[in-house]
Amino acid sequence: MPSPILPISSHPSSSASAATTVVKAKIDADPSATILISSKFDPEKAIPITPVLPRASSYNSTSNVNNNIVSFANNHQQRFLRTSSDSSLALLADETPRQSISREVGHVAAETFYLSGLCLKLLSYLGVGYRWITRFLALGCYAMLLMPGFIQVAFYYFFSRQVRRSIIYGEKPRNRLDLYLPKISQGTKPVVAFITGGAWIIGYKAWGSLLGQQLSERDIIVACIDYRNFPQGTISDMVEDASQGISFICNNISEYGGDPNRIYLMGQSAGAHIAACTLVNQAIKETGEGDSVSWSVSQIKAYLGLSGGYNLFNLIEHFHTRGLYRSIFLSIMEGEDSLHQFSPEVLVQDSNVKPAVSLLPPVILFHGTADYSIPADSSQNFADTLRRIGGKAESILYYGKTHTDLFLQDPMRGGRDEMFEDVVAIIHGEDEAALAKDAVAPPRRRLVPEFMLKLAHDVSPF
Repeated sequence: MPSPILPISSHPSSSASAATTVVKAKIDADPSATILISSKFDPEKAIPITPVLPRASSYNSTSNVNNNIVSFANNHQQRFLRTSSDSSLALLADETPRQSISREVGHVAAETFYLSGLCLKLLSYLGVGYRWITRFLALGCYAMLLMPGFIQVAFYYFFSRQVRRSIIYGEKPRNRLDLYLPKISQGTKPVVAFITGGAWIIGYKAWGSLLGQQLSERDIIVACIDYRNFPQGTISDMVEDASQGISFICNNISEYGGDPNRIYLMGQSAGAHIAACTLVNQAIKETGEGDSVSWSVSQIKAYLGLSGGYNLFNLIEHFHTRGLYRSIFLSIMEGEDSLHQFSPEVLVQDSNVKPAVSLLPPVILFHGTADYSIPADSSQNFADTLRRIGGKAESILYYGKTHTDLFLQDPMRGGRDEMFEDVVAIIHGEDEAALAKDAVAPPRRRLVPEFMLKLAHDVSPF
């Protein structure tokens, strides 16, 4: 059962622009209780969340000619993808157990080789100075401490029948996504379109496998979208890939049992930044004249950002001191002149862009107060800005949590995970039957011993 929540707030403010920030902490006298500390309590802010716009909006406002062209292209793509999927399933059905194991082992080897290449690429860009030698040693210790959990998650990723790996969503390199499907297939399921982090350099769809496994256990479909990393692509390529992946999910997820009317966009770290850029960019397109779109922000019920950075002007020096040097960062972001375009917090304040804010879905930003990779102020300030200019946004802070606690250590701890339960409560907020099942869901099993998790928390270089 979720812990009791005790709201503590200042007197309600008359200003509608005040942003809402929730800080979660434990009460010493009652460890099962959680305090929600709101800097400015807004009684109109509520979860469950409803979309800002109905499902129609400007997505359906293009000309008949454009609609016919887009419809033809989508139908052609769907027929191609269905044919590919059906062929793959037929091949799988004809395989002997030995052939199946051989294929999976080969896939594991290929993935391991690919991920090793990503790590070497990151090392080549960051250099081998004293700072990065010590951090890579810390990273090695961190990975070893969490290895029992990584092995179990990797086994699930490669061998579970609930995972559909590397579904093609576009024609560019890395245009692939993984689907995590619930075991119970009856009825349509809510969907999370997830964009992983990785400092814009080592992002990879498999990073979301732990989240995908756990959310699918709660009857939620998860689609982890891969995208081109630097130097294969720059930030505009990453946003383009993310948009294509979201478009595929919006237009095809019903074939996998997903509900196209219950799609949630989520990103973590660099993935949260890419997802926010994609969402704002799509809203701007929809306020333009004659821009054809293959998906609409009205199809996204909410945006869930985890440990993201949304104002690059405030982060460039911070990243430089952390080892993501200015020259590399500016290369990823296509130069200093492009920082405005790829800073969602700054972009939405532009007078030409403000009309797009009304199209955005509710924005909920999660962050740990002990996050040294991306400060928690990043989420707070973005939520403040959105609310000040008329958007629906809130930030939820988790006291003492680091950049990796929320995404790795806490889920591997088993039992009750605060952020996970908050995310599930948002997604199931309008489904009474699902909420009732969540209330009696068995505790998740532990993947890593507690002493190893605490050591990993202490040595983490993030």
